[in-house]
Amino acid sequence: MQNSMYTALFGALTNEHRMNNIANNLANVNTTGYKRDMLSFRDTFLMYAHDQIMEAQSHLKQEKLFPEPVHLARARLAYAKTDFEQGSLRITNAPFDLAIAGNGFFKVRTPQGDFYTRNGHFQVTNEGVIVTEQGFPVLGDGGELTVPPGVKNFTIAENGAIYADGGLVGQIGLVDVDNHLFLEKLGGNMYRQRPGTNLAEIDADGYMAQGFLEVSNVNPVYEMVNMIEAQRQYEAYAKVMQSTDAVDRETISKVGRGRG
Repeated sequence: MQNSMYTALFGALTNEHRMNNIANNLANVNTTGYKRDMLSFRDTFLMYAHDQIMEAQSHLKQEKLFPEPVHLARARLAYAKTDFEQGSLRITNAPFDLAIAGNGFFKVRTPQGDFYTRNGHFQVTNEGVIVTEQGFPVLGDGGELTVPPGVKNFTIAENGAIYADGGLVGQIGLVDVDNHLFLEKLGGNMYRQRPGTNLAEIDADGYMAQGFLEVSNVNPVYEMVNMIEAQRQYEAYAKVMQSTDAVDRETISKVGRGRG
């Protein structure tokens, strides 16, 4: 099989990964606190030993070397990361809706451990526990946060202090990590420490805004342009594979044809 077939195959596969990533970003354009994923690619160049010979050497034959020095480019998925750029804030006026402006995460407790999230669409259970949409308790300085029953005036300060009828009843924790690359994205807009990494919590420099929610930082126009580009690149690689296959078939047919 010709090297052009492999080159086009790897290019098509990388654009398939890119298309899946773009589609996931677009699917979460209205997800509260969602952070878009980004991919980057590189060419892996294969080099023959004689590619290093850039000029004629006196101890080598002067005839042209075979095969010709050629670099074969085969695309690879090189880097994937989550873009934690700030999303805009949308007003809701709901007392338990919180948006983070700046760096930081809410910390929640799940059966699998403590996770991080930027989604501040919280609720209060019948027992007065502040939980996420999935029912996971939101953590504060002293653990799970509870609100006394029958509270009429409920406010949350920018530093996370919770006041019920004028009295301080808790403190929502806002934490950050020293390296966002060590965060692994999970379902439900949650993050956790990536296995095998050393992640440390640090003080967050962001603040909370009550009655607001942070919207997704996905730009639909930008993602649609990328989708069109990825689709056209995929089609171009597919045509290269089709052309290579046609050349291979013709070559096999001519070579296998008996001489009269």
